[in-house]
Amino acid sequence: MNIFSLEGKNAVITGGGSGIGLGIAKTFIEAGAKVLIIGRNEEKLREAKLSLGDNCSYKSFDVTNLDAIPDFVTETKSNLGNVDILINCAGTHLKKYAVDTTDSEFLQVLNVHLLSVFALTREFSKVMIKRQKGSIILISSMTAIMGMKQVVAYSTAKTAILGLMRSMVAELAVDNVRINAIAPGWIDTPMLHKATDNDLPRKTKILNRIPSGKFGMPEDIGYAALYLVADASKYVNGVFLPVDGGAAGGF
Repeated sequence: MNIFSLEGKNAVITGGGSGIGLGIAKTFIEAGAKVLIIGRNEEKLREAKLSLGDNCSYKSFDVTNLDAIPDFVTETKSNLGNVDILINCAGTHLKKYAVDTTDSEFLQVLNVHLLSVFALTREFSKVMIKRQKGSIILISSMTAIMGMKQVVAYSTAKTAILGLMRSMVAELAVDNVRINAIAPGWIDTPMLHKATDNDLPRKTKILNRIPSGKFGMPEDIGYAALYLVADASKYVNGVFLPVDGGAAGGF
């Protein structure tokens, strides 16, 4: 159906070199978009571009370099053309109990998952406002729904994302710029393996929480994101969408 097509649209995906970001990039390209993937690891980005084909380009950029973001957005618009879609998917992981988490570690996680998201969303929304058109996706987390051990900085950032979304929706909707958030469940990515491969009790607890008893795939988030940026969802704005196999409602 054409209403789900992304033909003629350009998307910027941070954290697009692996995991969920790569899954979203693959889905968008299949739907007809041209995609720019962003990350710090140039080798990983190059490998992703080779797998994604000619409709993918990449740029090595550290999203925590907040001062450089305005120039990055200007350069991206110059090279890519109009930016129709922004996906904020860059991420990092810190597995530590709250009492052992230092202030600098806490801030480092917030820089990646919250401060950079605000800066990128702010700067790209300026471009979208001029065109009176655009769609932005924020990646939240199951930790914004339920309390989990050893992720205090991550869960704080991912919960704050929702306040950021709601406030910016209230300001940008009049300019036809939509912002929605996805809360991925436990998705089979390198970040998940880093958190669970050496922690069997944690992995078992997670799987027992998911009604289907299995992890999701990056493309599952990609298809949800596709709906939220396509014309099919043109009246959907400010939504918080768990894509979790039923985990949030599981017992």
